Amino acid sequence: MNLEKLLTDRLAPAFETVAGVPVDPVVRRSQRADFQSDAALALARRLGRPPRAIAAEVLERAELADLCAAAEVSGPGFVNLTVSDEALGGLVSALATDPRLGVPAAAAPETVVVDYSAPNVAKEMHVGHLRSTVIGDAAARLLAWLGHRVVRANHLGDWGTPFGMLIEHLVDLGEAEATQELSMGDLDSFYKAARAKFDADEVFRERSRRRVVALQGGDEATLRLWRLLVEQSERYFLTVYDLLDVTLTERDFHGESSYNDLLDPVVAELDRLGLLRESDGAACVFPPGQVGRDGQPLPLIVRKSDGGYGYPATDLAAIRHRTGTLGATRLLYVVGLPQRRHFEMVYAAAAQAGWLVPPARAEHVGFGSILGPDGRMLRSRAGESVKLVGLLEEAVARATALARERNPGLGEAEAAEVGRAVGIGAVKYADLSSDRHKDYVLDWERMLALDGNTAPYLQYAYSRIRSIFRRAGVAARPDAGIILAGPAERALAFELVGFGTVVAEVERSLEFHHLAAYLYRLAAAFSAFYERCPVLRADEPVRESRLVLCELTARVLRQGLYLLGIRTPERM
Repeated sequence: MNLEKLLTDRLAPAFETVAGVPVDPVVRRSQRADFQSDAALALARRLGRPPRAIAAEVLERAELADLCAAAEVSGPGFVNLTVSDEALGGLVSALATDPRLGVPAAAAPETVVVDYSAPNVAKEMHVGHLRSTVIGDAAARLLAWLGHRVVRANHLGDWGTPFGMLIEHLVDLGEAEATQELSMGDLDSFYKAARAKFDADEVFRERSRRRVVALQGGDEATLRLWRLLVEQSERYFLTVYDLLDVTLTERDFHGESSYNDLLDPVVAELDRLGLLRESDGAACVFPPGQVGRDGQPLPLIVRKSDGGYGYPATDLAAIRHRTGTLGATRLLYVVGLPQRRHFEMVYAAAAQAGWLVPPARAEHVGFGSILGPDGRMLRSRAGESVKLVGLLEEAVARATALARERNPGLGEAEAAEVGRAVGIGAVKYADLSSDRHKDYVLDWERMLALDGNTAPYLQYAYSRIRSIFRRAGVAARPDAGIILAGPAERALAFELVGFGTVVAEVERSLEFHHLAAYLYRLAAAFSAFYERCPVLRADEPVRESRLVLCELTARVLRQGLYLLGIRTPERM
């Protein structure tokens, strides 16, 4: 289905015959023809021949007659290729009958752990959790659709010294009142009240410290109260995930506490391997190649001087478990870019210990920040982090109002459904259509626009196609022949057959803005086709052909948006 690959496979043997060694033809789309190869230019110096002569000989030897209507040498030695309508139409016909839209399932499926979202118990999710949750869920959706075994790991912050003060505050309130407050999702107030008492009251601080010791020592009464905090927080997190329409469930919660029993064995094994060194009383690993600004080796503190464990120990235990017990060969950590050095050191230490060796590899899927209109970190008017639920509810409210305004005929329930799909889709698409390595500005007007590179534009393109079939009262016949009668049809066909190439690239890079950009190009190509090529008023067999193009476009849009975690309403 991949045109670039088909053309590459035809040109490569010809280039190898001419050059005497394997050569990558470097086939890419061109404005001068459908595709172009400039490999002859790179060969000219090595072979001591004019590049045009090399290109001409390659074309003499390449078998292109069944694919190309024209193949010629251009300029200083480019090979220009124009795909025939018959070949392009044949590829589109094959896509129309392929349930996977030209995207093969993985030839060698892997077990992939996607570590994402990771909120903290007894704290509300804020806008800072959005990118990890949205990007991680897109990665999980994509890899699962390709046939990999995906393990979603929601690494909750559910352990550590703050839980002493939280449990003591719970005791002071009484379980019934605390449970009611937590069940209402008012986690921030609960946490802030506990923090205020901890900062102001020495007696409360001492009780909190003793409670931490009891918690870490396995005191059953303390553990019961801790479980209450965790359970109430998890219920709240699940309501956020439901609103955000992500695939995380209660089965995917993997708190820091779940690795407690693995920490001592991790340290013991590092010690046995001779990797532990003492530094200021702490047990450390010094990963190779990791140095500070002073040029001195940087320590990864595995066990602190007081005998406690921090994030590095938990992360190492997680890698050891994920590769050794789960058999994962690809570990994805969807965490902000500021954590890059930490993960580099953890991965290097895990490799030293033999827990992260080929074919297993770990990737930090880093991302930038969400900014406000002023170009600074997005904050509430009070200067605090914006609560995620509030952001999502505002998106849904704005989109619902727009849906009612643009389509007064929508019933109340349908307007609410469209508003949710469009509002949540707009938030997710604004994130995923941006290069994840960069910051982006949250702009409501742009996000919810029905034109430009936005989710509503793509959703509208899909709903417009569905309206064609509602009006026609018929379905497309996937086996109908494809007739490419004009430039707009050819342009749409080229975008359709490019879906598999884009998905393969995104599987490797996890840069979802490439998939978003492809879907936008596809929707724009369909819009041009729709304006210039009548569908229902066309004569047969052109009408049948155009119905197939419409149906195939809708299927690709729906599948592509699904991979981004965005719904496609039938009406808008």
